[in-house]
Amino acid sequence: MSYKLRPFYWRFLGGGSLKNAISPYLCPTNTTTMESIREIYKIGNGPSSSHTIGPRKAAILFLEKYQLAAEFRVTLFGSLALTGKGHLTDKALEEVFTERKLTILWKPKERKEFHTNALLFQAFDSQRKMMGEQLVYSVGGGRIVNHEEKDEIKMVQSIYPYRTMAGILDWSQRTGKSFWEYVFEVEGPEIQVFLAEIWEQMKTTIRAGLENEGVLPGPLGIRRKASSYHVKSKTMGLHLQNTSRLFAYALAVSEENACGGRVVTAPTCGSSGILPSVLLFLQESFQFTDQRMIRALATAGLIGNLIKENASISGAEVGCQGEVGSACAMASAAAAQLVGGSSNQIEYAAEIGLEHHLGLTCDPIAGLVQVPCIERNAHGAVRAVDAASYAILSDGRHLVSFDETVEAMKQTGHDLPSLYKETSLGGLAIFSKQRERYV
Repeated sequence: MSYKLRPFYWRFLGGGSLKNAISPYLCPTNTTTMESIREIYKIGNGPSSSHTIGPRKAAILFLEKYQLAAEFRVTLFGSLALTGKGHLTDKALEEVFTERKLTILWKPKERKEFHTNALLFQAFDSQRKMMGEQLVYSVGGGRIVNHEEKDEIKMVQSIYPYRTMAGILDWSQRTGKSFWEYVFEVEGPEIQVFLAEIWEQMKTTIRAGLENEGVLPGPLGIRRKASSYHVKSKTMGLHLQNTSRLFAYALAVSEENACGGRVVTAPTCGSSGILPSVLLFLQESFQFTDQRMIRALATAGLIGNLIKENASISGAEVGCQGEVGSACAMASAAAAQLVGGSSNQIEYAAEIGLEHHLGLTCDPIAGLVQVPCIERNAHGAVRAVDAASYAILSDGRHLVSFDETVEAMKQTGHDLPSLYKETSLGGLAIFSKQRERYV
């Protein structure tokens, strides 16, 4: 088996007997390596990275290609068809094709092999003759993949030499450097500018969510809670005050997301409240600089990247463990780094954050990103802080590695019935009494 490594990485990894030293951690040339963490963090409008941001992006690209078309048809398959209305997929498409005739077809029982979130775009001229079509997959985190490119696209965009935590830990131990330094060295100085923009948007979303009040859109009649939680936190004792403030920040982002507000995928819209709430809570608690928050975002992005590469961050593929579980792992690692954790303790924190979400189903009531999604973000934020605290109290040694937990999550997601993977056909989506309000 041969290995491919850019000349830059010979210098980056210190040269020497490369194959003997690091071949267990390298990607063979016939597999993939990791992309930029820019693919983890995307700014866009909620409520769903896979059902809203991805389809909107695909629609814009298709419209640019067929600007002279008189009519468009979009067919939604699988999970997109099952929960697309609750996730505002149709609204996202209508906003793009606002001045064109648009027909949306829903085929919930038809699932494409490559990914359940599939859209077929078709363009027609004034005589209703087809001008062209494009099958697109929205694979999670706002990313789209054209059908023709599904086997090659990841290879084209790969930049990271390692795709396992074991390889990164080995590098860290040999160089004495931490995860954020690995990200900065691979991605270059411009990644810091990008992460600074991401951090500003995260804080903006929290502020907006704390200010806004009222009822969330949809038939469930769910009232926003972030503002009241934030105010009540100021009247409580220290422990409850901290927990309530963390709740409030996570609710603020998740409620903004549920209303179609502007959020950062971290790694998805449905789990976007966890990481920003933990980071802002810790920054305020310890007066950390924005530069330290940028480093924490780099580490969190690396954790999300590892999960995306070796398992999935798509609720439609592996359930909510891939969304809230991944976000909790990202926030756990970032928190552990901020409070002075070693590389092993950071890895342990990420493993705890993911492990204790294994098997978490994605079963949103009415297909809305509200119940149980919003509360899961609030509790995921608290669990991330707890995971970091637990790991910091240890020496970093533990039985189950992060890589093994990611493998377990992938297999668990594979074994989950489709009822529990963003289809709203099982779990809370059918057993809640509130279901009577929208059936």
